[in-house]
Amino acid sequence: MRVHFVIHESFESAGAYLTWAEERGYAISWSRVDAGEPLPKSADSFDMLVVFGGPQSPRTTLAECPYFNSQAEQHLINQAIAARRIVVGICLGSQLIGEALGAKVCQSPEKEIGHFPIALTEAGQQHPFLSHFGASLTVGHWHNDMPGLTDQATVLATSEGCPRQVVQYGDFVYGFQCHMEFTAEAVEGLIAHSEEELAQAKGKPFIRSVAEMREWDYREMNEKLWLFLDKLLQAHAQK
Repeated sequence: MRVHFVIHESFESAGAYLTWAEERGYAISWSRVDAGEPLPKSADSFDMLVVFGGPQSPRTTLAECPYFNSQAEQHLINQAIAARRIVVGICLGSQLIGEALGAKVCQSPEKEIGHFPIALTEAGQQHPFLSHFGASLTVGHWHNDMPGLTDQATVLATSEGCPRQVVQYGDFVYGFQCHMEFTAEAVEGLIAHSEEELAQAKGKPFIRSVAEMREWDYREMNEKLWLFLDKLLQAHAQK
């Protein structure tokens, strides 16, 4: 299994996705676009594409952020989908999947930072890849937007602050607005970079304190993510 990670900022981490891929001995490649690393020229070089988050929007232009090429990432996502690769997007990555498929990014009803429950929809509870999540699962969040929905998209999980937390766009194409990949180390990187954002968000209904984020145990959420990924890859191998 060849897994390619697209990272947008030095303070954004692959987190539990990296642990999962390393522990299973998968071949890992990277596009750290903030460091000038290029995107793959095509989907031929990987079996799974994971596009991570960042402060950008799918509508961010090259003039606004010279190292983030939204259109190029959307083109790669479409190539991967056409080639029947596995595609998983997290936060900004999920929004890029929606945009690539013609569904515009939207602002979430609430900004969410920290750990809050997601509720699985009926489709989510019946989904074979997510059935182990249960009816509700507490996961990580750090967002203000949410992905658009295509006519074929299915919402698998929602939260009190955001109605689009997990979205299935195709057989092997999933968007996670939430951050199940967060680890204690990954969250420290975000906290260190986000002092001003956290100060401005203080007092809003879905914002955890720094102390709460540091005290929370991310391991159960990570393990649930790993099982989802294992199920997804097993199904892909049998396609």
